[in-house]
Amino acid sequence: MTIRTRKFFGAIALLVLAFVWSMMGMVMAQFPVIANSGTLQWIYYIVVGMGWVLPAMPIVSWMLRPDANAPKA
Repeated sequence: MTIRTRKFFGAIALLVLAFVWSMMGMVMAQFPVIANSGTLQWIYYIVVGMGWVLPAMPIVSWMLRPDANAPKA
């Protein structure tokens, strides 16, 4: 698979990840334990807001991996 193809599929995967992550984050934010505590909401939104980066890192590294048959410079 060429780097161009990997970037295309990786971009789609990142968009899907961001959408699913945000939907799950909004659903979980409505749990009474989180919704009733301002401090827990503050911590929750920071953790969830930054948390999507961890599953995105393998996708980005896969996208940017050089082609197997690419000449080395």
